[in-house]
This record gives sequence, structure tokens and C-alpha cells, in this order.
Amino acid sequence: MSDMRRGWRGIPLRWRLIGLVTLGTILNYLARSTLSVAAPQLKTEFGMTTEDYSWVVLAFQASYTVMQTVAGGVLDVLGTRLGFFLFAIGWAIANMAHALATGWPSLAVFRAFLGATEAAAIPAGAKAVSEWFPPRERSLATSVFQMGTSVGNMIAPPLVAFCILAWNWQAAFLVTGGLSLMWALLWYWSYRSPADHPALSDAERAAMTAARGEDVGAKPATRRDLLRSRAFWGIAVPRFLAEPAWQTFNFFIPLYLVSVWKLDLKSIALWAWMPFLAADFGSLAAGVLPTWLMKRGVSLVASRKVTMTIGALCMIGPACIGLAASPGIAILLFCVGGFAHQMLSGALITLCADMFDSRTVGTASGMAGTSAWVGGMLFTLLIGQSADAWGYDPLFAALAALDLLAAAVLWSLLRAMPRKALLVQRGE
Repeated sequence: MSDMRRGWRGIPLRWRLIGLVTLGTILNYLARSTLSVAAPQLKTEFGMTTEDYSWVVLAFQASYTVMQTVAGGVLDVLGTRLGFFLFAIGWAIANMAHALATGWPSLAVFRAFLGATEAAAIPAGAKAVSEWFPPRERSLATSVFQMGTSVGNMIAPPLVAFCILAWNWQAAFLVTGGLSLMWALLWYWSYRSPADHPALSDAERAAMTAARGEDVGAKPATRRDLLRSRAFWGIAVPRFLAEPAWQTFNFFIPLYLVSVWKLDLKSIALWAWMPFLAADFGSLAAGVLPTWLMKRGVSLVASRKVTMTIGALCMIGPACIGLAASPGIAILLFCVGGFAHQMLSGALITLCADMFDSRTVGTASGMAGTSAWVGGMLFTLLIGQSADAWGYDPLFAALAALDLLAAAVLWSLLRAMPRKALLVQRGE
């Protein structure tokens, strides 16, 4: 135990803190993924159609979409520590409340509460990265906490299936929500900003601020400044186009495996986690590839663009799921999709920390997240209206087309060099 403690203390403080953010992201996505794994049983329990289920998913997406912008602003006002703590308490309670559902309308209500509170996770992670990491390390730090999104999805199938088979579907929500509640307390006890952390000296704080390259005397940008910024739209529009893929993987892989390949709950537990393991490697690639490119003379922003574009090209894999001759081949193509999306998403999320002042990152990331979730919500509505009638194959092909379009928009809108707060304050 003492050797483990010494090893943990030997890790630089900023990486220990991003590890804590990663754990929170894991539990955030575990909580939201509980429903997708339990969905086949709940469809039978409540007599839901795929369209009914899509309305439940849309309730989550709608509240999450609205609250992304709100949550980002709250984090900038309250600070990362208190803000993330309050939202984590909220999503833990909302997730456990799912156990009280008696039909799809009540399930949708609880889902809306969950979406409203879970919306803070990605803006909080981006804000923590901007507070603690210099530009050269941000892509790797972002990829580390972003890996939590896929790890949470990866853990969900076996854990939720175990809870359902050992106890009942209500227990799955109580267990996953309870884990988030414990993390919230750990977060509040452990996290501080660089300005307040007792482990940092004044000299280390000053060096950290200098490494971030920020003008601490400048006024943080407002939402109006962001909306007038070309840089913001260069991130927000690609996120709008790219997000439907990840939300489709999150919410519909188990239903796809049941409806198309007639798999049971045990088979889903064995198969459905694999695309999210592949997504972890995509997150890692999003952290490693830009650093490799920058060492070879590629500029900071261009390295993000190249990474995003490679991920978009890899999305051609899941576009071919309609050609799969077995569930194993379909899962393999989902794995390609998971890798591809997290690679391109990691690049897009990191760009907020690259382009904007750390005091504005929460707001900018939240507003870009709202744009992303509007795209995901519209695509879910399309799935609900068409999947039972036309199948999933055209939808998977459309996801690849949207990601390729997102890459084209990123290259055309985003300038080569970030100028942080000055850029948004002048509305350039």
C-alpha cells in the first residue's frame, strides 16, 4: 500500500487531477448508458415501441442541449470545483430516480432531469484542462478525460446486465447512480484550481499562468463575443455535424443488436462494450497524434484539423454496417466507428481550450456542446421516425457523410492560429 501511495504522489499534480476528472466522466457516461442497456427489457416492461423509446432519449437530449450552455456559464461563475460537484450530485440523484418509473412518460421525465445535470461533464473537463495544462499538453489531457466517455459506455453492458439478472432493472439505476454520488464527494474534497491549491507555491502558480499564455488582466469574453467569433463557429458547426454518430452509438447499439440480430441480454453484455473499448484507443490517438505532428513542424490548430479529418475518414467503416453478414462483423464496424468518432471528437473538444481564455472555456465549450447536441437530438428524432420502417443501414451511412462534411467545415472556417480572448473580444 505504501508503494502505491508513493507511486501516486510521484505523478505530477495536474495529471492526478485530470485522472479524477476522468473518473467522473466514466461515471457520468455509465449513468447515462444504463438506460440503453436496460432498454430491451424496459420496452417489454412498459410496452414501448422504438418511437416511444426515441422520445425518452429525446427528453434527455433536449434538456442536455439546453443545459450545455447554462452549465458552461455556471462553471465559469461558480468555478470548476463547486460547479462540477453540484451537477454531479444532481445527476446521481436523477439517475437513481429512474427506478421509480412506471412507464415511458415517467421515464422520459427522469431522463430529462438526468440530461440537465449531466450536461456539465464535458465543459468541466475542458475547463479543468485549460486551468491546469499548457497548450502542448492539452490534447493529451483532453484525450485522457475523454476516454472516460467510452470507458463508462464499456462498463455499462456487463454491469447493468449483471444488476438486472441478479436483482432487477431498478437496481441497475440505483447502483450506477450511487457510484456517481460517491465520486461527487471525492471531487469536492480533492479538487482545487491552481489559484487555490495548497500544493502549489506562488512561483509555480505564476509559471503556470505564463505557460497558459493568458492575459489575466483582460476581461473574459461574453456569450455575444463568442457568437460573433469565427473561431467559435469553426468549432460549433463541426460538432453539430459530428455528434449524431456518438449519440447513436450510445443509445441505439443494444436496440440494433436486438432488432436486427435477435441477441439476448447476455449476448449484449458480451458484445456491446467492444466499440467503446475501441473508442478508448481513438481518444488516445486524439492525444498522441497532434503532439507527434507538432514535433514535425505542424502548427497547433492544423494538428487538430488533421486529427479530426483522419477520424472522419475512418467513419466510412460504420457506414458499411448494412453489408455485415454477422453480428460479429457489425460489432467490428461499430468498433471502427467508436475509434473514429473519439479521435475526431477529442480534436474538436481540445480546440475550445486552444482558442479561448480559461475563464471563458466553460462557456465556449458549453455553447459548442449545445450545438453538438442539437445535431444529436435531430438525428435521434430521425431514427425514431424511420428505424422501424426503413431499418438502420441508411442511418449509419448518413453518419459518415455528416462527419466528412464536418471536417470540410472545420478546414474552411477555423483560422490557423489561436488568439485567445483577444479574438473573441474584438468579434473577429
